[in-house]
Amino acid sequence: MASVDTSMDYMPREEVMAIWKANMDLTDEELLAMDETEFRARFRERSHHMLEIQVYVAQYRHNKLSATQADYTKRLMRLWEQRGLSKDLPEYRYASFLVETADKLAAGEDVDLSPYKPTPVTPEMEKNFFTIVKERRSVREFKDQDVPDEILEKVLEAGLWAAHGCNVQSIRYVIVREKNEPGLFRGSDVKGGPIHLVICQDMRCYRANSFTPRRNQLLDAGAAGQNIVLAAHAAGLEGVWLTFPDEKFCDRLRERFQLPDYIRLVTYVDVGYGDQTPYPPQRWDVKDTILGRY
Repeated sequence: MASVDTSMDYMPREEVMAIWKANMDLTDEELLAMDETEFRARFRERSHHMLEIQVYVAQYRHNKLSATQADYTKRLMRLWEQRGLSKDLPEYRYASFLVETADKLAAGEDVDLSPYKPTPVTPEMEKNFFTIVKERRSVREFKDQDVPDEILEKVLEAGLWAAHGCNVQSIRYVIVREKNEPGLFRGSDVKGGPIHLVICQDMRCYRANSFTPRRNQLLDAGAAGQNIVLAAHAAGLEGVWLTFPDEKFCDRLRERFQLPDYIRLVTYVDVGYGDQTPYPPQRWDVKDTILGRY
């Protein structure tokens, strides 16, 4: 029996290291010339790999950080300013925090991160979370009731807060209200919902870390999708997570919204105010799914 291929385009280590070196060897001129989306993705990815991880290790272990650890991020910040990008954008704000923290650690100062500690999870919050996880359903019938944009944006924001490999933040969206574009989503294997939330990826972001396996890229979109269906339920909506049946379906969306080639359409979620109550689909017991435990 043939084995299942789980490689999902992993590169040999020597190729990965060659790409890593090429990324590190980019000149100021090359970084200034690249398009803004790629530059911002590289800014996030480099700050993550070359400063964020090291800062948190040093802070936790009360170690003195190397005085040069923040140099690469400082260089990117100077280029950011040369490009005329706003210092109010999230990448710059976060990099500024990391650099300030790194400078303190390099000077031998203690850094107190307690102000950023997450809100303590109370028993009620824990119960509510698992209620949302276990009571979310795939709902395919909806009321004839408009969903306000502010609720949709809250749901989509939850998708942006999902875990994302190397912090390159590739997630993009297309929002389609069925009443405004009737038939655009024809061919779906279920009745179309009142609102279609299409999860896309800006593939320019992965140029920052071009050895990222396709498996990991799709997991980035999947994590966003899971946050979206849970957030929709938490916000009083219901929905169903769907996949594109064929390339013609995707081509129709690309043409309608003039999507460039670097935007990958991955999946979509139909949402609205639910009008049915499905029976809870039963799940395996956890003990029956564990393949190994030591």
